[in-house]
Amino acid sequence: MRFNRILLSTTLVVVALVIQVTILGRLQLPGAVPDLVLLTVVALALVYGHTSGALIGFGAGLLTDLAPPADHAAGRYALVLCVVGYLCGLARPADGRFRSAWGPLVTVVAAALGSTLLYGLVGGLVGDTAARHVGLGWLLFSAAVYDLLLAPFAVPLVMMLARRAENDVMAVEAAGGPAQGADVAAGWLSGGTGLTVGGTRNSMRVKAARNRAQKAGRIKGIGVSGGVKGVKAVKSVKTPRLKGGRKL
Repeated sequence: MRFNRILLSTTLVVVALVIQVTILGRLQLPGAVPDLVLLTVVALALVYGHTSGALIGFGAGLLTDLAPPADHAAGRYALVLCVVGYLCGLARPADGRFRSAWGPLVTVVAAALGSTLLYGLVGGLVGDTAARHVGLGWLLFSAAVYDLLLAPFAVPLVMMLARRAENDVMAVEAAGGPAQGADVAAGWLSGGTGLTVGGTRNSMRVKAARNRAQKAGRIKGIGVSGGVKGVKAVKSVKTPRLKGGRKL
């Protein structure tokens, strides 16, 4: 992973975790808790791909395992988000462009259901039976509903920031720049293209170099032509003579 990806992903995951622990976790909603960290991992995986998605998911899950008031074994949610980030990265289109918002919506719902199921499965393997007392069906339903309601506010923002950090032209289009084709960039969800604006910078440098060369050519042309004309003018001036052939 590049440095800008690591820095941005760490910042977004930490902010999402703080909001989830301090605000969302204290809402006392029935069933599951809205998982802002999960949505952040899903959004980053849809932009960066499966490899980065798995690494970001593992780091985000490990931070969630260690953050208070965690009451489960460390590494349990890291495994869950690592798998979710990898699978969501595989759902990213080959060209990085989502032609419809249904793709990301289905990805969010599948991630919410899959993370809850996998979390309960891992808990059952380590002897945690809390999901049985609450009801797995109710947990699945509430997790999908809460995450789906929160997704339109969190996922597009995270994806936009991720594209801007990658210098992606999709971010330029979403910010009001020139359009590059049909996509959901103007909507609430879209995929990254993986392109950079390095070519634009190079073209600007080439243009500046050409301008400097043109200015140098103009100055050189003035000096040479002006000097030649001056010499011809001096040569064309005849020395006045007196009568008898004597010069002044």
